[in-house]
Amino acid sequence: MLEAVRNAFRLPDLRQKLLITLGLLMFYRLAANIPLPGVDHQALAVIFQQQDNILLNFLNFFSGGGLSRMGVMALGVYPYITASIILQLLIPIVPALEELSKEGEAGRARINQYTLWLTIPLALLQAIAQGTLLSSDVAGGVAVLPNWGFSANAWFPTLTIIIGMTAGTMLGVWIGQLITEQGIGNGVSLIIFAGILSSVPFQLRLLSQNWVLLIVFIIVTIATIILIVWVQEGQRRIPVQYGKRVRTMRGNRMMMVGGQSTYIPLRVNTAGMIPLIFAQSLLILPSTLASYFVARPDWVGSIANAIFQFFSPTNFVYWLFYFLLTAAFTYFYTDVMFRQQNLPETLQKQGGFIPGIRPGPRTEQYLNSVLSRITLVGALFLGFMAVLPFIVGSLADLLFGGGTGVLTNYNSLIISSSGMLIVVGVVLDTMKQIEAQLMMRNYEGFIR
Repeated sequence: MLEAVRNAFRLPDLRQKLLITLGLLMFYRLAANIPLPGVDHQALAVIFQQQDNILLNFLNFFSGGGLSRMGVMALGVYPYITASIILQLLIPIVPALEELSKEGEAGRARINQYTLWLTIPLALLQAIAQGTLLSSDVAGGVAVLPNWGFSANAWFPTLTIIIGMTAGTMLGVWIGQLITEQGIGNGVSLIIFAGILSSVPFQLRLLSQNWVLLIVFIIVTIATIILIVWVQEGQRRIPVQYGKRVRTMRGNRMMMVGGQSTYIPLRVNTAGMIPLIFAQSLLILPSTLASYFVARPDWVGSIANAIFQFFSPTNFVYWLFYFLLTAAFTYFYTDVMFRQQNLPETLQKQGGFIPGIRPGPRTEQYLNSVLSRITLVGALFLGFMAVLPFIVGSLADLLFGGGTGVLTNYNSLIISSSGMLIVVGVVLDTMKQIEAQLMMRNYEGFIR
């Protein structure tokens, strides 16, 4: 692997792509430290030292740690990810978008343009929502944004923060697209990847208070990464045969062309880590809404407190629902992605068929049945990744006694479950792209 890295840096054009990628990632991390005006950083530090606010930890994770700094990159590229998911879900519903998705490169460019347009209002709404959340007394009676609001004295700093956070998101998306076009790998994914890795030193310092616990968590992390690689690379290959076609040549001669064999790779985990995001978003919503009413002394406060405790990560029911929702969303999102590909129709148009299966509806039924079986493995895998912090935390409390703090923070692993899925996926994708570049130049690559 190290030899392959050296070979990559020996090639001038590939070395330039790698340096551009590293340079743009460094620029993004530097831009993430640009502060926003009117932020009480001491109160902000108190919030993330407590680490008991699930919503803030969730938002901070997808901003790549930007929310804990409350700089211009406080939103990260999460609004763009949200816009991409929304459009993916709308493609099979809206006929115009479905037609665009079938127009090749021009259609994809148009959909990407719509995604960028949708990112702006989503970033504005998320900036307002996060600002409102941080303006409340969430840090021991001290607001992180004391001058937040649209009153006569606060509208200008509020507007400055909203515009700054939105501009930071669009800058991050622009940097990501530059990496995709001129560097190596998917730029937006690499930005999230860099943000996740930036939180590793803090997690190591947190766990280093108990060296035995730290070693156990490192072993768990390595074993989990091996499991992720094994499942992510797992696929069911469906053989496909293309019939021979007859071509008439001059002199009444005929020649048979075509007839090649290939396969359709159906991945075990087609949905990636999207089901984890969906499931966690739904679980966070009830407790977040209830938290605004728990202080009331009447029956409303009692109900809100019961809901808040029920959906707390210290409750076993929370993790049970997390597992079930993740598995359900895995089937849902996999089905959406598979329908967008429209493989049976594509095969029929290109003259391909699965041996022993008739083209058309029978092929669709066969592919759906195979996909349903292998998705079961993917759903169980993602469900296991969802509850992994609970399992590790329970074992840590059992072996090392209480007070490890694992159950009070769903991100208390060295890298969270979602984070490990992203990190491994980005590394595999980037390595494959470098492998392709090296193979074009007859160099020995990473993957065998």
